[in-house]
Amino acid sequence: MTPMTEVEGRRLALSNLEKVLHPATGFTKGELLHYYATTAEALLPHLRDRPLSFLRYPDGPDGQLFFVKSVPPGTPEWVTTAEVPRSEGPARQVVVQDLPSLMWAANQVTEFHTPQWRAQAPGEADRLVLDLDPGAPATVVECCEVALWLRERLAADGVTAYAKTSGSKGLHLLAAIAPVPSERATEYAKRLAVEAEKAMPELVLHRMTRSLRPGKVFVDWSQNAAKKTTAAPYTLRARREPLVSTPVTWEEVAECGAPERLAFRAADLAPRLRDYGDLMAPLCEAEGTAPELP
Repeated sequence: MTPMTEVEGRRLALSNLEKVLHPATGFTKGELLHYYATTAEALLPHLRDRPLSFLRYPDGPDGQLFFVKSVPPGTPEWVTTAEVPRSEGPARQVVVQDLPSLMWAANQVTEFHTPQWRAQAPGEADRLVLDLDPGAPATVVECCEVALWLRERLAADGVTAYAKTSGSKGLHLLAAIAPVPSERATEYAKRLAVEAEKAMPELVLHRMTRSLRPGKVFVDWSQNAAKKTTAAPYTLRARREPLVSTPVTWEEVAECGAPERLAFRAADLAPRLRDYGDLMAPLCEAEGTAPELP
C-alpha cells in the first residue's frame, strides 16, 4: 500500500519513503520529500511559470539517470502544464506552480531544471545565466575568482549578478534582465565569456574544447539558448551526497579558500534560509525593473 498524503487539499501517493537515494550518507526518499516541503517557500518562486525539465534518478545516482521534458504519463490533472515550441513541433511540459505540484514532482525523484524564459513568452529570456565549470585540478575556488571578475563586469553594464553553487563542482551566476530574445542573451553572455578569457587567459575558457579544460574554468554561456536549461536554485543534485544548488553571498564567494567551503547539503539549507532568507529572491521580484542588456 502506498500511503496517501494530503497537501493543501490535493491527495498524493508518496512512495518508497525508506529508499536510500544518496548512498554516501544514507539519505532517503522520505528525507528528500521533507527537504522539498521545508524549502518550498524559497524554491517555488524560481520554478513558477517556467516549463520544467526533470533529470530523474529514481534509484539514486548509481542507477539510471534520464531527462524528461514532456509531461509524464499519470500526471494529475491539477498539475499545470504549458505548451512549448520544439523543433519537432509543440509539446507540453510541467509547470510547478504550488506546493502539491512540487511534492508530486519531488516524488518522481528529480533534479529541477528551468529555461531562462517563462511559459507565457517562450524564447524571451528574462534571466541571464553564466555557468562556471572547473576542469580538474581547478575547483570551485577558481570559479569564485572568475565569478568576482564577472560580477564587476556585469555591474559595469548595470546588471546585478547573484551566485549559487551548482550543487556539483562549479558555480552559477544569475541575473534578472529586461526580456530579450534568447539569441540576444546568448550573444551577450558569450561576449562576457570571451572578455573574461582575455582578462584571465591562464584561468578562463569560453570554448568547451575538452583538451583545453584542465586547470581552467569554462564559462558556459550557451545555457542562455532557448532550448537549454539550468539546475534551479535549491534543487537537490543526483550525487552520492544530498548536495544542493545553493545561493551564496558574495562574501562567501570572495572568502572561498577550499572547495568544501561551498559544498552545501540538504540539512544545511534550513539554517541558511533562517539566516539569509532566499539570497536569490531579487531575481523573482525584478519584473518590470530589470535592466536592459546593453
